[in-house]
Amino acid sequence: MDQHEQHFQGSALVKDIVIGMSDGLTVPFALAAGLSGALADNQLVITAGLAEIAAGSIAMGLGGYLAGRTETEHYHAEERREFQEVETIPEREKAEVREVLEEYGVSTALSGQVAEELSRDKKKWVAFMMRFELGLEPPDPRRAGKSAWNIALSYVAGGLVPLSAYFFTTSPHLGLRWSCAITLAALAFFGWAKARAMGQPPLRGMLTTTLIGALASAAAFGIAKWIAH
Repeated sequence: MDQHEQHFQGSALVKDIVIGMSDGLTVPFALAAGLSGALADNQLVITAGLAEIAAGSIAMGLGGYLAGRTETEHYHAEERREFQEVETIPEREKAEVREVLEEYGVSTALSGQVAEELSRDKKKWVAFMMRFELGLEPPDPRRAGKSAWNIALSYVAGGLVPLSAYFFTTSPHLGLRWSCAITLAALAFFGWAKARAMGQPPLRGMLTTTLIGALASAAAFGIAKWIAH
C-alpha cells in the first residue's frame, strides 16, 4: 500500500513539473523575444519579464490548486454515490462486481462468490467499485496545495532561464541571442527528460519541445518588430 502511494505521488510531481516548466520556458521566452524587437533597454525587458513570471506563476499555481480541489471533490462525490447505490440497489452493484471480475478472466461462479464476500463490508465494496469500475484512486488530501507550489515554482525556474541572458548583456539584441542559445538548450534537455520520465521516445520529445519554444519566440519577435515599424 505504501509503495503504491509513493508511486502516485511521484507521478503527480512529474506531471506538475512538466506543466509548470514547459510554460515557464516558452511564455517568458516568447515575451522577452518580442520585447527585444521593440525595446532598446535590457532593464525594461527584465522588468517586464519578471512581472510576467510573477503573474504567470501565480496563475499557474492557482490553476493547479483548483484542478487538485476538483479532483478531490469529484472522487468524494462519486464515493457518496457508490455508498448510496450499495444501500439502495445492492443486487445491481453485485452484478457490476461480477462483470468487472469476469473481464479479468475470473469464472462466473467464483466472481459471484467474491461479490457476496465483498458485499459484507460496504467500505471495501465501495473501494473496489471506485478503483475497478470507475478507475479512481483515493486522492491525497494535500494534493491541491502541493500541486500549486510545484507548478508555480517550476514556472519560476523555467521563466528565469530565458530571462537570465539579459542580466549579463548590454543590449536586448545581444541578450536575445544568448537567451535563444540558453533557452533552446534548456528546452532540448527538458523535452528529453520529460519524454524519458513519461516513457516516450526521448529524441522526439526533445525535438518537439524545442520546436514549439522556437516557433513561439519567433512569432512574438516578428509581431513586435512589425508593430514597432
